Amino acid sequence: MAFIDKLNELKTKHATLGDRLLEGGFSDNREFAKISKEYSDLGDIVEIIDRYLSAVSNFEQAKKLLSDPEMKEIAQMEYEDLKDKVPALEKELQIALLPKDVDDDRNAILEIRAGTGGDEASLFAGDLFRMYQGYASLKGWGFEILDESPTDLKGYKEVIVLVSGKGAYSRLKFESGTHRVQRVPETEASGRVHTSAATVAVMPEVSEIDVELNPAELRIDTFRASGAGGQHVNKTDSAIRITHIPTNTVVACQDERSQHKNKERAMKMLMARLYDVQKEQQDKERSSARKSQVGSGDRSERIRTYNFPQSRVSDHRINLTLYKLATVMTGEDLDELIGALITASQLEALQNL
Repeated sequence: MAFIDKLNELKTKHATLGDRLLEGGFSDNREFAKISKEYSDLGDIVEIIDRYLSAVSNFEQAKKLLSDPEMKEIAQMEYEDLKDKVPALEKELQIALLPKDVDDDRNAILEIRAGTGGDEASLFAGDLFRMYQGYASLKGWGFEILDESPTDLKGYKEVIVLVSGKGAYSRLKFESGTHRVQRVPETEASGRVHTSAATVAVMPEVSEIDVELNPAELRIDTFRASGAGGQHVNKTDSAIRITHIPTNTVVACQDERSQHKNKERAMKMLMARLYDVQKEQQDKERSSARKSQVGSGDRSERIRTYNFPQSRVSDHRINLTLYKLATVMTGEDLDELIGALITASQLEALQNL
């Protein structure tokens, strides 16, 4: 009964938070945002609790009715239906009750950088960009380039994207790390397979409520935007570089012709990076995990390998290999990899409880 009591406590807490939101009179936006989020998160859990408690009640009732000759046939049908449904709902509930990453419902800022491998690494960075673009489209998410450094060969030295949509960060956060590609480059006349790499970093999009910025600690510089090959995008100093002086964190944005828009985008990137550092300082385990995932871009520090000659993609963290590289690269089957990573993470968390 202790478990049932705990579930009823959560239902009571959800109702209390709802009453508090109706009362109003919050001290500031932070308090309102905190209570609103807690109420929303608990609402999802309460929905599962209601289904679980209803199933348990019906199951217990069906067991009692099995001894009633007049009701036995109907009770047997209900009993058979619920004997598997109750454990399944209990597992769903256990997963829902796991400590949740507070950033899971946020938008994601995705940074892709060419690593080891020269031009081929830049081309692969472009392939990863299009993979995530296709994945975002299938999910119905927004996909907005914040800044980019394209190459003449339709690759990227670096590209930074805002992926907006419910649960974007919760699914993309497992993509952080070094991605390795094995294939024959278009420029390789001998047909020899080359190995190169690109790094992906995923951070939650945050706002001024999450990160306090002192304008006096920011240095904002303007410069003339330039595109691939050094050609000028425009003839005005519309590009923005922002330096957070205490941490020496530097971000730049030159993708828009408007200086105002470039500044707005650069601030998004700066706040995301500062928030990420702040979370790392609060959680040493997360800090070490991020370092091992993102790495330096060297091909030996890998989380996933894309082997084109064998049409396979392997995620080394969970020892999963799929022989459907083409549809992974379009984003169509990327969810199979991400789903497996989420499941593995949940199972590990359940084992640690």
